[in-house]
Amino acid sequence: MNTQEVIALFDEYVIGNYGRLPRVITKGQGNWLWDLDGNKILDMFPGWAVSGIGHCHPKVVEAIRAQAGELLHMDNTFYNIPQGKLAQLLSERAFGGKCFFCNSGAEANEAAMKLARRHTSKEKYKFITAERGFHGRTFASVTATAQPKYHDGFLPMLPGFDYVPFNDIDALHEAFSEETAAVLIEPIQGEGGIREATPEYMQTIRDLCDEYGALMILDEVQTGLGRTGRWFGYQHYEVTPDIITMAKALGGGVAIGAMMARPQIAASLIPGTHASTFGGNPLACAAAIAVIEAIEEANLLDNAVKTGDYTRQKLDALKDKYPVIDHIRGKGLMIGLQLTTPGAEIVSACLDKGLRINCTQENVLRFMPSMIVTTEEIDQAAAILDDVLGRGDQI
Repeated sequence: MNTQEVIALFDEYVIGNYGRLPRVITKGQGNWLWDLDGNKILDMFPGWAVSGIGHCHPKVVEAIRAQAGELLHMDNTFYNIPQGKLAQLLSERAFGGKCFFCNSGAEANEAAMKLARRHTSKEKYKFITAERGFHGRTFASVTATAQPKYHDGFLPMLPGFDYVPFNDIDALHEAFSEETAAVLIEPIQGEGGIREATPEYMQTIRDLCDEYGALMILDEVQTGLGRTGRWFGYQHYEVTPDIITMAKALGGGVAIGAMMARPQIAASLIPGTHASTFGGNPLACAAAIAVIEAIEEANLLDNAVKTGDYTRQKLDALKDKYPVIDHIRGKGLMIGLQLTTPGAEIVSACLDKGLRINCTQENVLRFMPSMIVTTEEIDQAAAILDDVLGRGDQI
């Protein structure tokens, strides 16, 4: 099949809820993609940050092959070895919590919200979330997402959600009440434009949750599994959450999500209160185990810090050269370029030249390469962006 035939197949048989680029990707390896027409693309936003250790990492591929020959799926009526081992590895790298496994970040957030309701007293039913946050596309998670554009066409949303400006401590105090079950925020807003929570903001959430008997839930779907240079984003702060959620990079490309809760809180999720048919299946868990092992064997947490610093240096040089870049922010390999103009055409022009990046919030370019990215690849990405920005009015 050629590219147009594949696109025609989608047009006829696949629901058009995605704005797809007119390219058919056939292969991914490391930080590179190839399309059906033979074009090679440097991927600085791999799989929407899913391929955190690169496309088709050999350790993950081998783990999938081996597990596929033993046991693909087993329902949670039984125990299986990969799920137990993965839970241990995650717990030891976080705060000693217990895990529930599912298939996506949205599902992990749904589980976290249900657990918060189940664990706290009956009069507590409200959730506080931050403007510009993003928590998923299911009904509760999209309600938690305090961005009106995601609510359009689905009103009324679910009751019980209070939205506050991100990093606004006064607004937090005003929002809390005896009806608050939990606060759900991202340590660094991804879809919201790579915006970091301040230490004061995180500490205030912790203090208010303790004061009101509410739970602190951190959405680590993008920040988890090493992207910021730590296993989890909360580890950059002097606070410990009650619950964290994760997905994206966890499976190395295989669909898996997880919620981790402090043991005394996790105990409230008794049999019959929540479940996931495919959650914790051996194949996905084997892939996730391989991801964790690959990160540690290659010291990729350190590489995320070093290459993140190097990326910001290269982008800072472009900022000095082009006024369209207002400033650069982020941590590790989670980097945003705040533009003074919309960025969609810049992203499109970069793709035409073989570089994939992303634009969010209309004017924030996102660089979120895998943790195996090299300085040479960063140089190539910066050179392409330099060339695109240099064309100015031609974009």
